Amino acid sequence: KTEDMKLDGVSIYLCVSLQGGVDNEVTLTAYITTALLEIPLPVTLSVVRNALFCLETAANQKENHVYTKALLAYAFALAGNREKRKALLDSLEKEAVRKDGSVHWQRPGKEPEADLPYYRYRAPSAEVEMTAYVLLAHLTSQPAPAQEELSFASLIAKWISSQQNPNGGFSSTQ
Repeated sequence: KTEDMKLDGVSIYLCVSLQGGVDNEVTLTAYITTALLEIPLPVTLSVVRNALFCLETAANQKENHVYTKALLAYAFALAGNREKRKALLDSLEKEAVRKDGSVHWQRPGKEPEADLPYYRYRAPSAEVEMTAYVLLAHLTSQPAPAQEELSFASLIAKWISSQQNPNGGFSSTQ
């Protein structure tokens, strides 16, 4: 479904199709919604409310990609929807990769990273990005995250920081 909404004279398209990779109408809607919520616009504003309705419908689908789930979890955290945030984080935790005292997420069907003696593997930028969204979803919580959640978040942060290059950046600008 495509909806054209106006916000201060700016046209915003929600629930639209976008082709390629994991980019789809759900992901695009989640990107736009998180941007609106980070402004911060209230969840009661019609454009935000309608976008969240689209995302709630999409979140109930079982075939969501891990990247989409991560982005949805962050969007619902920003919106203050604790129930949807928790359900998505619980689902994501089942798909987490735990290694060397850290936690991260990777795309389905991806080959395991190579363990070579003189080569330090760095994950593709999409995996760093989706893991960062999960971290944001854990830390964006009202009331503040519990100690158990902060401990889990520190394992995620450990993996993200291990992906930095020698100059402190990451594999891309994403």
